[in-house]
Amino acid sequence: QVRLVESGGGLVQAGGSLRLSCAASGRIFSGYAMGWFRQGPGKEREFVAAIRWSGDSIYYADSVKGRFTISRDNAKNTLYLQMNSLKPEDTAVYYCAAELGGGDVHRPYDYEYWGQGTQVTVFS
Repeated sequence: QVRLVESGGGLVQAGGSLRLSCAASGRIFSGYAMGWFRQGPGKEREFVAAIRWSGDSIYYADSVKGRFTISRDNAKNTLYLQMNSLKPEDTAVYYCAAELGGGDVHRPYDYEYWGQGTQVTVFS
């Protein structure tokens, strides 16, 4: 079992920045990919960013490309999401997830473990 705990969400003015963290504990497997997803009010959960174990493969949604940066520290079992130039449309609950089976990192259904989420609210 893998436990994921997000932190770092909050209330920020448009144009500001936040850094989300996701601490993983439990039965940690090497080779797994990790991703960030978000779910806004009345919307489906959508892909934000993902990173493979090695860190050499990184993926972003078009809506966040150039503004968000995903990274991971495998020694600390921690995933990060640096969010800059935030917009009101970035308002959502942000979830981190772990993908163990080598599936499509863009699809939430391919992820085996999820955190509880952290709220990000961007006001104009």
